[in-house]
Amino acid sequence: MTSLVEIDGSQGEGGGQILRSSLGLSLVTGRPFRIARIRAGRKKPGLLRQHLTAVEAALAVSGGAAEGASLGSLSLGFHPGRVVPGAYSFAVGTAGSATLVLQTVLPALLLASGETTLTLEGGTHNPWAPPFDFLEQAFVPLLRRMGAEVSVVLERPGFYPGGGGRFVARVVGGRPLSRLTLLERGEVLSRRAVATLAHLPRHVAERELATVRAALGWDAAETEIVDARASRGPGNVVTLTLSAEYVTEVFTAFGEKGISSEAVADGAVAEARRWLAHGAPVGEHLADQLLVPMAIGAGGEFRTGPVSRHTTTNVEVLRAFLDVSVAIEADASRVATVRVG
Repeated sequence: MTSLVEIDGSQGEGGGQILRSSLGLSLVTGRPFRIARIRAGRKKPGLLRQHLTAVEAALAVSGGAAEGASLGSLSLGFHPGRVVPGAYSFAVGTAGSATLVLQTVLPALLLASGETTLTLEGGTHNPWAPPFDFLEQAFVPLLRRMGAEVSVVLERPGFYPGGGGRFVARVVGGRPLSRLTLLERGEVLSRRAVATLAHLPRHVAERELATVRAALGWDAAETEIVDARASRGPGNVVTLTLSAEYVTEVFTAFGEKGISSEAVADGAVAEARRWLAHGAPVGEHLADQLLVPMAIGAGGEFRTGPVSRHTTTNVEVLRAFLDVSVAIEADASRVATVRVG
């Protein structure tokens, strides 16, 4: 009989990542789990709509069973079935992150033999999750480097609080994931700043890009305004993309009511500057995303800046499900080398 994994949902950073990683690893290993105190320290504890959609997605692709899968629930029991590739559609129904629903089921679909098409609706660009641009330009290319066949296509952006975004992911599974070694960044070959607007005045984006150019010394040719008129609600995001020889990183900041355009741009600039300063190839958010694919594949190693609590918490969840070695060694400047497997 497969042993039950017990998870404390309040451990470490205590967010929804613990649940999503547990669901994904349960699908991969076939091990059932029970999680208690889900998001216990959050302002709105328990399962929100986006977390419940992740549970529903895991159930759908595996024919599994769950107890406690309801809004606000602080505990959940999950029993996976056999993962079956196919065509699936999942809608968060709010501006909750659709990209995080993909994150939940993707590991198992990478391993399952067959092709899967996922249509995901909800938030594609919100401040508390990887935006679609990060998936497309930073994360998915590294999965391909590991041998995965994955593609993502944005059909309509969805901003907070309106939601209503949609993208399609195609996964051809059953291919072994090779070892990933990412110790050097190489020279930065190109850089681009995009200010995306949905139903907002153009001057908002103009001021944001002027701030980026002044702060980073970039040329006007390296900046662009995108009018996301297909969005169902208003929204604004500044996206900085830096493509180096061995990795592409994406940094974002989101417009908010009462926050100046200059302050929004400064947020993205600060993230980009931190990455440029520490010299390692992998940024804070990408480090977190790479752990699961590496752990279910042939492992590997990467260098990153100061390791977040998000990442160390994810490591603990990995260890609960998999017999895998994860070592984090930081130098005096807090640049860390992470070795998996």
